Amino acid sequence: MEETRTGKPHQIFWKERKQGSVTGVIDVVSFDESAVLLETSLGMLTLKGKELHISRLSLETGEVDMEGTIDSMVYSGSGPAAKGSFLKRMFR
Repeated sequence: MEETRTGKPHQIFWKERKQGSVTGVIDVVSFDESAVLLETSLGMLTLKGKELHISRLSLETGEVDMEGTIDSMVYSGSGPAAKGSFLKRMFR
């Protein structure tokens, strides 16, 4: 994986949809019990679920540990791996 501004590669590890960790985190944009929005080295990452809690946050190392039931993880925005939107690539 490509290392970027955080100095750490971006990785997601989740165990049984109940707890996990994300590396390569630049900032926590917003969070509540149903959604967490993280700015990562590969773009914005939205995690949706129930009873979500951030148990550990270290922006110096770019690591976030979370607990709760995850229903979905979705990337948006651009990051180093993105080559442009689908429509942009279609009409080159």
